[in-house]
Amino acid sequence: MNWNRSAAVALAAAACVTLAQPVAATAATGTPSGPWTAPNCTRVTGDGAVTFTTDGGATLTPTSGTLKPISYTHGLIALDTPNTLLATHNNELQRSTDAGCSWTKAANLGSGAVRLVAGVGNRAFGWQQNASYLVRVDGTAVTTLASPTATVVGVGTDRTDPAHVRVAGSDGRLYDSRDGGASWTAAAGLPFGEDALVYSVGFDPADPGHATAGAMARGGATTRDGGATWTPVTGLSATGGAANLFRAAYSPADPNTVYALGIDLGETTREGRHLFRSTDGGLSFSRIVDNTADTQLTNGTLLAPSPTDANVLHFEYGTYFQGYGTDLFRYDAATGLVSKTHNTHDGVSAIAFNPAQPGVMYLGLKEIEVDPLS
Repeated sequence: MNWNRSAAVALAAAACVTLAQPVAATAATGTPSGPWTAPNCTRVTGDGAVTFTTDGGATLTPTSGTLKPISYTHGLIALDTPNTLLATHNNELQRSTDAGCSWTKAANLGSGAVRLVAGVGNRAFGWQQNASYLVRVDGTAVTTLASPTATVVGVGTDRTDPAHVRVAGSDGRLYDSRDGGASWTAAAGLPFGEDALVYSVGFDPADPGHATAGAMARGGATTRDGGATWTPVTGLSATGGAANLFRAAYSPADPNTVYALGIDLGETTREGRHLFRSTDGGLSFSRIVDNTADTQLTNGTLLAPSPTDANVLHFEYGTYFQGYGTDLFRYDAATGLVSKTHNTHDGVSAIAFNPAQPGVMYLGLKEIEVDPLS
């Protein structure tokens, strides 16, 4: 690991590689919206937790601070409020009001692993995977909420109603609130019945009643009625056998397009790990990317669908081991190809997009390795 990162970290080593992964194309695009502007800076002022790129990660904007180990940036979102973003770096909530050019501390969170989901306007919700931690963020004010479950595995918001939020528990049950998380109503249905280990529940950003749950050995299930009923998904196993579905991510450009990360448990080649894509709202999936030496996948691979093109998915692989750094991948269903760029950070743990200029990608960074000589 090169610890002198003033230039080496800020400017990534561009390594554009095309990796053939053929798949049938589906055309679906969206239109950027909102009174946002692109960031007008050549350096990000902050502690180094967040930067941005305009070329898919080939170059990263330098930061005034150098990220110190051990650091994680689990949450990163763009809000409806013009040029305003939130990030969670370790136990801090950070805020930018100039399209990501400068970041300041907004609050202490009391947890070092908070994820974020945007609500309406200046509102967001924060939560910790597999824990009861749940908060509502309004501007710089953080309100602790009584979670309806001891193990949150997903949160969905209603972009038409700032008071409407849904939370998923580790059994997959959904809980609905119409008062900003002050009170909750439990849905009747479970996606996999009793005693299932649910890894996560991914929500459609356009409709919190539409969600896909992923579980150990039982694959996935999708609901369109807020969790009252669930339909098992197909396509995760080549033989129709058992599969793990770790996470699902809906395309903001098309709610019928869903990306997923999972393992076909009937395979032994590179552990049977794949990325999948659905074009029917999460009912059936097809393989799009395999776990290979060129496209390395883990059980926690970050999935970031393009906000304007349902054909495009961004994902990453990063590690501090032997100073490897991070690969940022771009999959395009229109061509079936994967391209990648490389940078020297230990990992990218969150990705957000500028609402007005979706080519601007904000990256939440992590620094893991501790210098044994320090």
